[in-house]
Amino acid sequence: MSKITRALLSVSNKDGVVEFARELTERGVELLSTGGTARAIRDAGVAVKDVSEFTGFPEMLDGRVKTLTPQVHAGLLHLRDNEEHMATMREHGLDPIDLVCVNLYPFESTIANPDVTLAEAIEQIDIGGPTMIRSAAKNMKFVTVVTDPSDYQVVLESMDANDGDTTEALRFALGQKVFARTAEYNAAIASYLADQVEGDASKPFVKAASNGSELRYGENSHQKAWLYTDADANEACIAQTDVLHGKAMSYNNYVDGEGALEAVKDLSGTPGVSVIKHTNPCGYATGETLAEAFEAAWSGDPVSAFGSVVAVTQSVDLATAERLKGRFIEALIAPDFDEDALEFLKAKSKNIRLLKLKAPMAKAAPRKMIKDINGGILVQDVDIDLVAEWKDVTKVAFDDSKKALAEFGLAAAKHTKSNAIMIVQEYKAGQFRVLGMGAGQPNRVDALRKLSVTKAIENLRLQNPEITEDEISTVIGECVFVSEAFFPFADSIDEAHAVGAKYIVQPGGSIRDDEVVDACNKHGMAMAFTAMRHFKH
Repeated sequence: MSKITRALLSVSNKDGVVEFARELTERGVELLSTGGTARAIRDAGVAVKDVSEFTGFPEMLDGRVKTLTPQVHAGLLHLRDNEEHMATMREHGLDPIDLVCVNLYPFESTIANPDVTLAEAIEQIDIGGPTMIRSAAKNMKFVTVVTDPSDYQVVLESMDANDGDTTEALRFALGQKVFARTAEYNAAIASYLADQVEGDASKPFVKAASNGSELRYGENSHQKAWLYTDADANEACIAQTDVLHGKAMSYNNYVDGEGALEAVKDLSGTPGVSVIKHTNPCGYATGETLAEAFEAAWSGDPVSAFGSVVAVTQSVDLATAERLKGRFIEALIAPDFDEDALEFLKAKSKNIRLLKLKAPMAKAAPRKMIKDINGGILVQDVDIDLVAEWKDVTKVAFDDSKKALAEFGLAAAKHTKSNAIMIVQEYKAGQFRVLGMGAGQPNRVDALRKLSVTKAIENLRLQNPEITEDEISTVIGECVFVSEAFFPFADSIDEAHAVGAKYIVQPGGSIRDDEVVDACNKHGMAMAFTAMRHFKH
């Protein structure tokens, strides 16, 4: 075992680096550094030598070449137990570097700026940093490499426990992090540059994630599972939240949380709530207040809402929190929680998971989504739109006053497993909810007749046990029936008419569109085409 005698520090994230440098110096380590890092260390009164003095070559080309020299890389890569290597080092007057502390140019944060230019992005592609940490990590048997400020203290404690050196096990763990980090960094660069290539031809798709955490188990207890976060994410997302209270999130919690959050994003800008069970919105509503929206969403399927995951568009206030009294949910996802609401929810249950978003609530941004299949991956654009064009296709025109409700229904249908039929209601002026939902069916007529209609009638009777058949028909006549894909046959139209439906929205595109439109005309129903399908598998 040998002591760490020389360290090279060059970081873009300077959190803690001055303190780390001071601690290394106190342990007898000579410091080398570059540019702004050297200035920060020197200004703190800590002795440091410029890398250019160590190498004998000045920084050049606007700082693009600083550490790409034999002095640095031989100092990192030579094997201390190889006599030929050691002789070469002596022959050329080269000195060892035992520790490297480097984090990379902030490429990811640079491209997160929507106004960044290609030239600005390219300038933030680090060359010397990745090369240096890869050299150090390749020689992890002898060299300690630190890329994460959270590891500074770990390294110092290891040095104190091992007579000025770190353990080989720690060096291996830190080295592995290097290759994960450079893979993630290069993936971000490759992905950004691919988006700049003109044309729609297939382009290389590269994705990497380095900071995985093990979950309790997967979908079932016999499956292992991990969560990896995406460094490229710059919008509100379920993988990057602060868990303020409750049990650790499970695999299924994250899957349902993704469904809840992405669904409620389409309600951004208004008090909105999504209640998700097995990835489907069993409740979905807006309201004048968040508490009202929560109650309306819960009423969409009070039975299925038991054990659900809920996402909301606004900070949870006490009035909303109190709506959870006597109701069990697995997790509540929100932009924030008022202090009294947070205390109420914490007292309600030690297990309920309360998740605060790290980014603002907003409509979903364009991105790629990945689905793993055996032997490959599928990649597609996320479905962030609702309507391509609005076209009245029946003799009875679609009432303009129903269009906002129809668009709400399209948002709900977009987040529901196919085949899906949503019956949506304007339960008070300007406020909407899902009244009945049919999801995941092999055929569309069953989604309508056996599920969405049945659930809508059941919910109406739950709210008013005295309601009559005629009153049910009247309420349903004011609802909009939304299909996420075309109706292949007229049978669904006949079934909708039988319960009083008057308004239907679908994308169109079936070879039997004429038959479906004729059925609507026969029954005096209004139908609109959107020219945009929303399959969800």
